[in-house]
Amino acid sequence: MDPAVLREDMVDGLRHESRGVLSSDPVAAAMTAVPRHAFFEDDRAAYADRETERIGTRVLAPSTVVRLFEALAPEPGDSVLIVGAGIGYTAALAAEIVGANAVQAVDITRRVVYEARENLERAGYDAAYVDCRDGADGLPEYAPYDRILLEAAAVNPPRALLEQLAPDGRLVMPLGAREQTLAVIEDDDVVEQHGSVAFRPLLVAGEEIGAVERNRTRREDRERAHRAAQSRAGWEQDWIDWDGY
Repeated sequence: MDPAVLREDMVDGLRHESRGVLSSDPVAAAMTAVPRHAFFEDDRAAYADRETERIGTRVLAPSTVVRLFEALAPEPGDSVLIVGAGIGYTAALAAEIVGANAVQAVDITRRVVYEARENLERAGYDAAYVDCRDGADGLPEYAPYDRILLEAAAVNPPRALLEQLAPDGRLVMPLGAREQTLAVIEDDDVVEQHGSVAFRPLLVAGEEIGAVERNRTRREDRERAHRAAQSRAGWEQDWIDWDGY
């Protein structure tokens, strides 16, 4: 079937009153325009409303993407940072709304960055910049940002991302550990909550896919053991007493 038809069917399904997911006209227009199949190997799988996996990274279902973008509310002329580039689809949606030159994305896993770059080029959004970075550090070279979308959970908003927001800027992220809510943060405060979500935790250096384990200090060994006991990872960690070392 023609991918354009599949795309229209996907958007119509998300907008249908029985779903009540998609209400934003700019987001609907972007999802209709962006060739989602360019980011997948199977055209039909691209337009199914289900979560998948690709090279170790989570690929969000279209309905989840809608929830993120309805909360983010990007507008033409905004500068946008996507933290957790994944396969590049959300960066493409942002590029369709605000312009590809105004979109940057980062991911901690180099292989995922390469995949996102290739997909964005195939889809026609290669002007969007994707770099391999620790997501918690953001991308200060291009700051400030009007909109930052964090596609990973953290118990607190990373300080660097808050500092990279423009005045009146908006950070959207899954906030919490085991119980998460989709939060909108402005001026360091949660100003909106858009229901419960379930995202993987924000990874820090050494936790990414394919990371090479190096020799660790005794302090790192203690932290690693404690982290394993807690069964938590990345920015979910709130137990490390850095001042005690």
